[in-house]
Amino acid sequence: MDVPTDRAGLRTPALQDLVLITGFSGAGKSTAMAAFEDEGYFCVDNLPPEMIRSLSDLFMHEGSKVERAAVVSDARGGSYFAGLVQVLAELANAGVNPRVLFLEADEQTLLTRYQETRRRHPLSPGGSVADGIARERELLAPVRERADVVIETTGLTSAMLRRRLADALLPTRMPGRLAVTIQSFGFKHGPARDADLLFDVRFLPNPHYEPELRPLTGRDPRVAEFINRDGALDAFYERLIPMLDYLLPQYVAEGKSHLAIAIGCTGGRHRSVAVAEALGARYRDEDDYLVEIAHRDVERPTTG
Repeated sequence: MDVPTDRAGLRTPALQDLVLITGFSGAGKSTAMAAFEDEGYFCVDNLPPEMIRSLSDLFMHEGSKVERAAVVSDARGGSYFAGLVQVLAELANAGVNPRVLFLEADEQTLLTRYQETRRRHPLSPGGSVADGIARERELLAPVRERADVVIETTGLTSAMLRRRLADALLPTRMPGRLAVTIQSFGFKHGPARDADLLFDVRFLPNPHYEPELRPLTGRDPRVAEFINRDGALDAFYERLIPMLDYLLPQYVAEGKSHLAIAIGCTGGRHRSVAVAEALGARYRDEDDYLVEIAHRDVERPTTG
């Protein structure tokens, strides 16, 4: 392998890109690191800030063959983590300018993720997770201000987060192909986040008030039939599909790599799910699009 040289014939470092991944515990840093690893980045997890400087020195050494690297540094570093901003400044003075990715989520999402995994928070190992999140927010504030890219992961699946990363930081493998995420949600559970296009379908007939349909979801054909009982759903598609048929190629021509379409109803179980499934079926087999369907609130219990 030839070693790159500058105009004077001297060896130059191979490192072309260094990404620092940080943010809240439970906000998706492991998923982010896996995405970078899949793209061929040399990845290191849970590295204290002082060691980032040493590692970057190794990467910049003339014998290094590492061209792209991603490092995760977060609150698990304890008191050492407080020096991260200073380390970033020192790296910049040394001619190394890592791109900083900061991942965050709302408190309820972080609490839910900790409950699901039964993990202890690194800043509150013997106390409540909420206390740990509060301490972490204070510790992370200076780093967030320094971040080049901030991604809110509330409501995002792992696949959706990967696509956001591809938009913001990763080289695309499929230029000209648009990744389309179609997400259903319920307005009563909070707004959809980071949607490029949002459609409110609460005007359609609501299956929630039919006792035999209430336990079902919009994936069931009986629910879609009820929503379309007076032709309201067909009339909606007659207007929506031509608009999307026009818009999606425009986004492809613009070079956009990811489009998030949110479909909202009251509870996120029936009408929005049925519409999201129909749109997914409509566009999934077209060569220009990579379609993913996500139902944010479909598993929530029916109430009222």
